[in-house]
Amino acid sequence: MSEYRSETTRLGEIQVSADVKAVPKTKKQPKLSPDDIIHALEMAMASAISYGISTYGLAPFVDRDPDFRGGMWAAVAAMLVFRDTRASSVSRGLSLLIATCVSFALCLLYLLLFPFQPLGMAAVIGIGTVVMMLLGRRADIVPTGITTTVVMVVAATSPHDAWQQPLLRLVHTIVGVAVSIACIWIGSFLLVGKQDR
Repeated sequence: MSEYRSETTRLGEIQVSADVKAVPKTKKQPKLSPDDIIHALEMAMASAISYGISTYGLAPFVDRDPDFRGGMWAAVAAMLVFRDTRASSVSRGLSLLIATCVSFALCLLYLLLFPFQPLGMAAVIGIGTVVMMLLGRRADIVPTGITTTVVMVVAATSPHDAWQQPLLRLVHTIVGVAVSIACIWIGSFLLVGKQDR
């Protein structure tokens, strides 16, 4: 292993061995295919549509001005759904909805009982982690924690109706997931014509 050890010059600069085995080979970047461009367009359209629906389309139903945070959340949810295949995307969308539902339930219960507190947010994140472990969904612990963090911090910035934030984030997530899956299916059937994508 001594051939992989790095040494320093008297000025503190690292000298790396020129051994070929120590340097990873650089992979050549593949060229973009038409499917790659369509995938990018589907993601862009899903994000824009989700943002528009959540920001402007839902405003009359929730008796609020345009909800830019909700639009941002729906666009992020839309992007998180995209994977290489339709089946993987649907599976990811379902996982995101499960994570959001767990976060929704925990945050709603907390915010109905207590005002936002950083320690309370940490407790809800910890409880959400345990719940996801018990559900056998360890891969969804991070999205649950992210959703909880966003809901709780937004509730802190809007303490008047803090209990509404979990419900709004759930609705925005549903919008993002539904729009993404619709765009993926439409793109794969109409634009690509491939049933297996």
